[in-house]
Amino acid sequence: MRKLQLKELYERFRDPATIKALAKLIEKEARSLEEPLNIMEVCGGHTHTIMKYGLKQLLPDSIRFVHGPGCPVCIMPKERIDHAYILSKEEGVILATLGDMIKVPGSRGSLQKARREGADIRFVYSPLDVLKIARENPDKKVIFFAIGFETTTPMSAALLEHAIKEGLENLLLHVNHVTVPEVMQELIDSRDEHIDSYNNKIDAFIGPSHVSVIAGAKIYRRFPQRYGRPVVVSGFEPVDVMEGVLMLVRQFVEGRCELEIQYRRSVTMEGNTSAQKMIDRYFCKRELFKWRGLGNIPHSALRLRDEYARYDAERVYADILPLEEIEDHKLCICGDILRGMAEPTECMVFGTACKPSNPLGSCMVSSEGACAAYYKYGDLIGG
Repeated sequence: MRKLQLKELYERFRDPATIKALAKLIEKEARSLEEPLNIMEVCGGHTHTIMKYGLKQLLPDSIRFVHGPGCPVCIMPKERIDHAYILSKEEGVILATLGDMIKVPGSRGSLQKARREGADIRFVYSPLDVLKIARENPDKKVIFFAIGFETTTPMSAALLEHAIKEGLENLLLHVNHVTVPEVMQELIDSRDEHIDSYNNKIDAFIGPSHVSVIAGAKIYRRFPQRYGRPVVVSGFEPVDVMEGVLMLVRQFVEGRCELEIQYRRSVTMEGNTSAQKMIDRYFCKRELFKWRGLGNIPHSALRLRDEYARYDAERVYADILPLEEIEDHKLCICGDILRGMAEPTECMVFGTACKPSNPLGSCMVSSEGACAAYYKYGDLIGG
């Protein structure tokens, strides 16, 4: 029996003929739209797919993508990054985190800068990698700066569970996990003077599939039911995104407003209930959490439950962690981009003073940020 190659599993979702066929179907259906359709793709993974494969150029003028909050790195406020920076400078501390978080600038500099200055900062591919660091350094405090949407939260919960079972008292978490539905809701109906979301235009959402693999598609039910915005939970391959757009267009043409799942090969309405129970065991909702460029959003993030306070770096180091809010760079319009009110090319410093090699804002720092996508695939912008 011939062994199936990984390439064969994704190539059909990038097949140009299929993508073009879907584009023709969308164009045909869109002729029946009474007015232009503004679709927000909530996740930066979708933004990169749209830009990389030139999907904007394949769609009629009546279909517009509105870029949303993007990724957990993009929305991390400077004061939270400052927490990581300060903790990393503490004697006897090893700070570990994921991905692009090392490059994001706070008011004191990035974690990359702190590491150059001698701080012991480790990049890990999985939260469970932190266990090995804690085991090998029993005389140090190992702090995991945890970030991510619902997708990565179960791994942080598993990290804490393993630490408790092993009796690793030197492992702490600084929790920055955020939740997607609350920010979507804020973008629709906020009247906060700092957010001003009522000036944007969102008719429908493409929901990120990786979030719903864990939390289930059910987390988006409020949007068609309460806000009159349909949601299609879509995968990240170009065929997935195009099919998701087609499903939304058909809803508007047929006068429907529903929650649908395009990514049925992995997403269900209920999600991973075992992972959800593990999250609930160790985490609870914060009253408020500040999203970079978006302001304080109620119940949009998690914290450790009180019974696990001894593992909470925010509480253990409360006396050295500042609480003051910090404004972003005055020339940076990441806030408007994250709200779907502007595109990266509308920023006066995009591609000049602000580049991946010298980012002023989080949308350029993160590999999933809208500015990074526009910069990387800039030759595809237009049309």
